[in-house]
Amino acid sequence: MNALAATNRNFKLASRLLGLDSKLEKSLLIPFREIKVECTIPKDDGTLASFVGFRVQHDNARGPMKGGIRYHPEVEPDEVNALAQLMTWKTAVAKIPYGGAKGGIGCDPSELSISELERLTRVFTQKIHDLIGIHTDVPAPDMGTGPQTMAWMLDEYSKFHGHSPAVVTGKPIDLGGSLGRDAATGRGVLFATEALLNEHGMSISGQRFAIQGFGNVGSWAAKLISEKGGKIVAVSDVTGAIKNKNGIDILGLLEHVEENKGIKGFDGADSIDTDSILVEDCDILVPAALGGVINRENANEIKAKFIIEGANHPTDPEADEILRREGVVILPDIYANSGGVTVSYFEWVQNIQGFMWNEEKVNKELKTYMTRGFKDLKEMCTTHSCDLRMGAFTLGINRVAQATTIRGWGS
Repeated sequence: MNALAATNRNFKLASRLLGLDSKLEKSLLIPFREIKVECTIPKDDGTLASFVGFRVQHDNARGPMKGGIRYHPEVEPDEVNALAQLMTWKTAVAKIPYGGAKGGIGCDPSELSISELERLTRVFTQKIHDLIGIHTDVPAPDMGTGPQTMAWMLDEYSKFHGHSPAVVTGKPIDLGGSLGRDAATGRGVLFATEALLNEHGMSISGQRFAIQGFGNVGSWAAKLISEKGGKIVAVSDVTGAIKNKNGIDILGLLEHVEENKGIKGFDGADSIDTDSILVEDCDILVPAALGGVINRENANEIKAKFIIEGANHPTDPEADEILRREGVVILPDIYANSGGVTVSYFEWVQNIQGFMWNEEKVNKELKTYMTRGFKDLKEMCTTHSCDLRMGAFTLGINRVAQATTIRGWGS
């Protein structure tokens, strides 16, 4: 089941629990706008190269649409559509005044030079500048993009519309980016984990964690969890996987990754097969890489009692069913990894006000939002007698449905 089919399935299940009528259901599911553009650029060797860019604007009932721009060879319409829909529910779960969107360009950024990436970003921005905006659609970084990409987008957009720092988030600090944004998704994973464990009378200290993915989300989550006394016993990234039952020295690993561009070769742990990271002996598993990694082939072998979804859609529906039967508690992506979009909202607010916050305020507000979000999610679980994933979906969809109905769009 691909990401769009799985997302639609979860929507239908939640819609049934909420008792939405078919007309409103259809209104919520169909995207507001789908954009597909050709981006042709001169390469450094003088030849021309063409790429396809996408932007799916899913819903704006609760506010401007919000979502990342990813550069990846496998960017295609169904995936972008699914991720845009997830952003609609995620922003509603977080109770921030946004809708959902997602975009990307089908390219391999590792095969493009910095100047080629800049030209590609600027051409893409030229094609969509009149369809995004501070109060319309606010892009952010995603897989294969980062603060520099957002800086190019901001600069190109500003050529048409004047200086507009709030048009993108995840920017460099010097262009209006927020303190704490870099660590936000990983810190949100920490706060989400604390809220879940607290519900079970536990704390992070002494728990054994396996983290799949050591990019921005995984590395920050590992660092912050280890600072709270959690023991990181296994980690993987694209270069390999390692484990140490006594706990990996995360600060040492971060230094190694900085120098070697990956965890491969780190001498403070044993090398293991990359695919085995998900089934390592641990208390808490944090998938923080690509989607669809937990499936019916490996679900029965997972030893963790808790799964915190740092990545988008890491668990497919069949695996969900298997893990539920086994008593594994899954904290769903649309809540667990919402720290990034929440601090993006803080960045947008700061840009509009022209008044920047210190990092302590950013982190304090993030904890407030994540803690409140878990409480709201649990209330929906109680109301509808459902698991955490359906609790999150019913929470998000219900908020969007209410806004849609109040506006008069659902009738």
